Amino acid sequence: MVVLLSACAPRPGGETLTVVPADGSARSLAITVASTRGRDAQSGHYTDARARGLNYERFTIAIPPNHEASKIEWPDEDPDPSRSFAVTARDPLREPDIRRSGRARQDVMVFVHGYNQTFPESLFRLAQVAADGHLPEQPILFAWPSAGTVVGYVADKDAAAYSRDELVAMLGTLAADPDVGEITLFGHSMGGWLVAEALRQLRLSGQDEVIARLSDVVLAAPDIDVDVFRKQIEVIGPLDPPMAILVAPDDRALRISAGLAGARPRIGRTNASTPAVQALAKRYGVLLVDISAIGAVDGTHHNRFASLVQLMPEGGDRLAEARAQVGAFILDPVSATLVALSR
Repeated sequence: MVVLLSACAPRPGGETLTVVPADGSARSLAITVASTRGRDAQSGHYTDARARGLNYERFTIAIPPNHEASKIEWPDEDPDPSRSFAVTARDPLREPDIRRSGRARQDVMVFVHGYNQTFPESLFRLAQVAADGHLPEQPILFAWPSAGTVVGYVADKDAAAYSRDELVAMLGTLAADPDVGEITLFGHSMGGWLVAEALRQLRLSGQDEVIARLSDVVLAAPDIDVDVFRKQIEVIGPLDPPMAILVAPDDRALRISAGLAGARPRIGRTNASTPAVQALAKRYGVLLVDISAIGAVDGTHHNRFASLVQLMPEGGDRLAEARAQVGAFILDPVSATLVALSR
């Protein structure tokens, strides 16, 4: 019910991304967008139409000085960089724009958003994550044409499937770019399904060298049928480091999606303390982490990853040391450590 009621709240539209002058008090960061969304012919706003191929664009986002961790300060009316997230520049691109920032090679993080997301929501969520985590990687948003509505679940699944080839192609482009260093691939919710499908397609098409270039693969609250995930991971095989799967058994959004899918359980809502789940994690060589101890960002309990990045500045090294492990764990946010659930 919480998820359904949230659908009644006003959603940010394309006007939220109106370019405004930069403000000296705001931080700024650049996000490269690769999108299969179509664009309105008059306004230029990204829509839920399906583009033929990828549209590339670079956005410069201002993070206001009053920003609170895990939150997105949406503009009330006109965007104001001193009080809200705002776009201060937009530049069309022909291909991914990798800025090395004085380094020999630039690390990147590809973020694939989930179901029921408008374009501004996915863009500003990635900006929030990058800002709160002080991420050294260049953020890249892979934006597929979600309908941005709760009742659009089936349409979103089709739109994600429609975008699979483009995600595979973009990963291949990044993997072949000599200016690109480490590549982190992060999928949230239905975006986790899209990431897993892209990896499966890469493996089936013999593009093992692209998968080998991925330094980290993370699925947060993945909206994937448990049986489907087994089939996917059997083809993908073990990764190095192991694929990380962030779960929470109290995820209300995934409870609804499971109902829409005929009461089929989702991998992102599994209970890591059960022996069956622990055995599955070890069998398939994945790092499955219950992140329920992290405070929920909203009533859906589906976006905890947005708070997880707050642990990175101080606890990042400890979490990085645990990345080579496989099995089921619980995240202790106080100590920023993973507690094993099975030996």
